[in-house]
Amino acid sequence: MSIVVAISGASGIVYGKRMLEALHEMGRKADVVITDGARRTARLEKVELPKEDGREVYGAMDFRARFASGSASADVMIVCPCSMKTLSAIANGYADNLLTRSADVVMKEGGKLVLVLREMPLSAIHLENALKLARLGVVIMPASPGFYGKPKSVGAMVDFVVGRALKAAGIENKLYEKWMGGK
Repeated sequence: MSIVVAISGASGIVYGKRMLEALHEMGRKADVVITDGARRTARLEKVELPKEDGREVYGAMDFRARFASGSASADVMIVCPCSMKTLSAIANGYADNLLTRSADVVMKEGGKLVLVLREMPLSAIHLENALKLARLGVVIMPASPGFYGKPKSVGAMVDFVVGRALKAAGIENKLYEKWMGGK
């Protein structure tokens, strides 16, 4: 399974970083797209972005990535976190950078696209863009941690969101406690 993880400029860069760490811990490789907005947000949030440690890391305008082409599209793409700008661009076919082009390719080639939205509140425009994509089969996941497992740290809440996003992409994991029906 070929996987692309894209990190856009929304707050919550820690979600994308943790997703890449988790995939690495599971022995899975993922190509990475990091936008300029993500780099700026990472500096503000004091989160160190991933380096090329056996995986390809691409900038937003680096169209040399093989997964930018339909003939070599990724099987799975997860945008984590996904800004509302990125959501809008994907929903409206505005494929002007590697992230949005790759999302467009994954959709047209029948792959799995998961968007982990990191914004609140959502405007009617955000909701319309999300609904448009959901109707096309894109998984829309607000970064909303669950509390039934009684998380003991911020890291546990991050793992819940990351684990659920990976599961939505078809990647089984043990990052979060599954609901056991109140037991």
